[in-house]
Amino acid sequence: MYSVKWKETSTPFEKRMQKYSQSSAMSQHLEIHWFSIINSCVTVLLLTGFLATILMRVLKNDFVKRQLKIKKRLVGITFMVMFRYPKYKSLFAASLGSGSQLFTLTFFIFILALVGVFYPYNRGALFTALVVIYALTSGIAGYPAASFYGQLEGTNWVWNLLLTGSLFCGPLFLTFCFLNTVAIAYNATVALPFGTIVAIFLKWALVTSPLLVLGEIAGKNSKAEFQALCRTTKYPREIPPLPWYRGTLSQMAMAGFLPFSAIHIELYYIFASVWGHRIYTIYNILFIVFIILLIVTAFITVALTFFRLAAEDHEWWWRSFLCGGSTGLFIYGCCLYYFYA
Repeated sequence: MYSVKWKETSTPFEKRMQKYSQSSAMSQHLEIHWFSIINSCVTVLLLTGFLATILMRVLKNDFVKRQLKIKKRLVGITFMVMFRYPKYKSLFAASLGSGSQLFTLTFFIFILALVGVFYPYNRGALFTALVVIYALTSGIAGYPAASFYGQLEGTNWVWNLLLTGSLFCGPLFLTFCFLNTVAIAYNATVALPFGTIVAIFLKWALVTSPLLVLGEIAGKNSKAEFQALCRTTKYPREIPPLPWYRGTLSQMAMAGFLPFSAIHIELYYIFASVWGHRIYTIYNILFIVFIILLIVTAFITVALTFFRLAAEDHEWWWRSFLCGGSTGLFIYGCCLYYFYA
């Protein structure tokens, strides 16, 4: 047997978790987090110095050669083959639009977390915010997708609209259907009831889709001409053969590993929170790590894209996109490893 004695307290409900964050165990965890941030900052500084040194030396030589060739009308011949439109430009534009929406969604979620909206034990508030903000920011996906698609001289606007709207929602919907069916089969409490599913569907049909169409129309009407740095030849030039370490897979591995190494310590605590072992409350540190992730990803993508341009590779569009997004593959692999190990 056991008994419970209730004691009245003057501490507000929203601040009752602070005593756990001020414990000695939490202080040790905070030291690990700050050590991870310092390590990531050192990585950013080294990468910045490395990138700045290489680009300044290479670009200085390019400017000197460019000035020497002005009189011979050879300006831009090196880059003449590089600014062709990418393959599958509708998919490329839709990926750009979906990425813009997800970035905006993540930024707003961080703002709500930093101002203390999400209570640690109320996970429903986080999921509700994700659904609502995603629905309200769907116009952000349509605008850049249509604008960039117009710059690439695209004409199939309906297909671009469907791709933009289903590129993220489609796989997410299929995954949700599978997981919710399994949860219902096992009588799990995480299974969403039919009424909640209908509410989400109505929100998608009445809010997400109209805003996506409005964003697509606005992007189509405000499109600008594609500003290539120079003219292009009629036929594409054959891409010179490259060594294996400059191939697509090798550069994706390099571009994904560096940002992943800057955030892998923080991922451990996030995965522990996802599977219920811990409660994650330090959103300010997570926001700092997110900014570091953006900086490292941007720097390494710029560097590898420049090397692609220097190799006269006019198919650099998709490879730059894959190099920047390859960090997600490392995170997904780490997620599977954590779950099984």
